[in-house]
Amino acid sequence: MSGGKEIKGQISSIKNTQKITKAMEMVAASKMKKAQGRMAAARPYAGMIKNVVGHLASAHPEYKHPFLVKRDSVKRVGLIIISSDRGLCGGLNTNLFKQALRQIKKWNENSIEVDVCTIGSKAEKYFKKLDVNLVAQVSQLGDSPEINDVIGSIKIMLDNYMDGNIDELHLAENKFINTMSQEPGITHLLPTEPNQEDGLSHHWDYIYEPDSKSVIDNLLIRYIESLVYQGIVENVACEMSARMVAMKSASDNASDLIGELQLIYNKARQASITQELSEIVAGAAAV
Repeated sequence: MSGGKEIKGQISSIKNTQKITKAMEMVAASKMKKAQGRMAAARPYAGMIKNVVGHLASAHPEYKHPFLVKRDSVKRVGLIIISSDRGLCGGLNTNLFKQALRQIKKWNENSIEVDVCTIGSKAEKYFKKLDVNLVAQVSQLGDSPEINDVIGSIKIMLDNYMDGNIDELHLAENKFINTMSQEPGITHLLPTEPNQEDGLSHHWDYIYEPDSKSVIDNLLIRYIESLVYQGIVENVACEMSARMVAMKSASDNASDLIGELQLIYNKARQASITQELSEIVAGAAAV
């Protein structure tokens, strides 16, 4: 019953794989809760500083920062792409890359060149193979990323904007909707768009201390850093959720495959037993 032995070997191999996928599912579920906690903790700060900067863009301070001024024409844009460092998380990275490539294609069709900054090794490896201008990259941030790890790459993009090398800055990121759903999208970072609240139709401004230039210069840099960092922590939550779902699906598929192989093995074993009985009966009849 050589065929039966091969099937048993396949079943044993799949069971070992299933143990790994189940373990990865539990690890991802544990890390997902921590990642969601970090994401929830970062959201209020990011939301508040976004509102403040939106008010600044609507106000009329005596100092107008370049981040608040829209360029007359857009010839080159910058795109920061956030991905994971590891795979086995379903189509999370693939869907984001497709979204980014569609946007890059639209820009290219309008004769707009693109500078790309990648955060995460998956994005770095993917876009290095393509015909894009990769100006900065950072990876291996771990499951608990720190903002200090990405400041250098963000500064390269901000310096390019200040020097006039790029006219707009965008962020390609995964938005955490819920455990089962993560949505890729492109967020406009620079120039900062005014707050669209109806209450801002009149002219108003903040009181700055010590002066508007010092406050706005530092605030706007912190603003971009906070939005990128928020995208990074959300991507970690998305990664863990997607990995948990992918590993659960893999474990379920393994169970189905084991059941099918077990049925084939039982049939093969039954056929082998029937053949042996037939041979014994035939031998007894011959005697």
